[in-house]
Amino acid sequence: MNTVPDFITLLFGYSVFNIFPIMNTMIAILTTITLLFFITIITGGNSGTETESDRHVPDSAFGVNPLLIGQSVPALEALDKDGNRHSITELTSRKPTLIIFYRGGWCPFCSAHLAELAVAEEEIYNLGYQVLAISPDQPSYLRRSFDEVEMKYTLLSDSSMDIARAFGVAFRADAETVAALKQHGMDIEAQSGQDHHQLPVPAVFITDTDGKIRFQYVNPDYKERISGDILMAALKTFQELP
Repeated sequence: MNTVPDFITLLFGYSVFNIFPIMNTMIAILTTITLLFFITIITGGNSGTETESDRHVPDSAFGVNPLLIGQSVPALEALDKDGNRHSITELTSRKPTLIIFYRGGWCPFCSAHLAELAVAEEEIYNLGYQVLAISPDQPSYLRRSFDEVEMKYTLLSDSSMDIARAFGVAFRADAETVAALKQHGMDIEAQSGQDHHQLPVPAVFITDTDGKIRFQYVNPDYKERISGDILMAALKTFQELP
């Protein structure tokens, strides 16, 4: 059997006279693949809407990626000590705002920092600012913080950690850390009412009434907090800016 003529017949006899149906099929396949490729790029590989809870949360405080100066406050809600909902964007539109993220009322370093701010709160208010302190503590635990520290500023609950994730300051504590904290009477699951084991890196943001971040301080070392003097200097500086 002579395979060369057969090959020529196959190549020229079939392909030439039947090339258009084949080309149409190939074009249709390539068009579909191209469309799927661009859809994947546009949607980020997810056909649904990505929520904050779907975002990657680092396993270390040193892996956080906080919002930067010039970026906007996310449009999310938090609960106060009475369980009332408050829009963060609505709150910050009222007046320049000092936003503080702290780990919870169970953290002695956080309590000390809040107490230091309570001493300076009159001066902060006189500069025209309001203070929002946000933690994963559920509302019932926020009441305890009010009982322990005399303060006028607003404590807000972000037990879902949606706000902390949106600000880029959330991380996930490992099982050993969670167990060690609980052993010392600091049960972060009980405090938040959640089992996500997420905590915020202690952070400070100063925002204007347009919801823009004018200053931020984020330190992965929970033992280190911004000093009152530096914070007051920043508040005075940004009070004078247009």
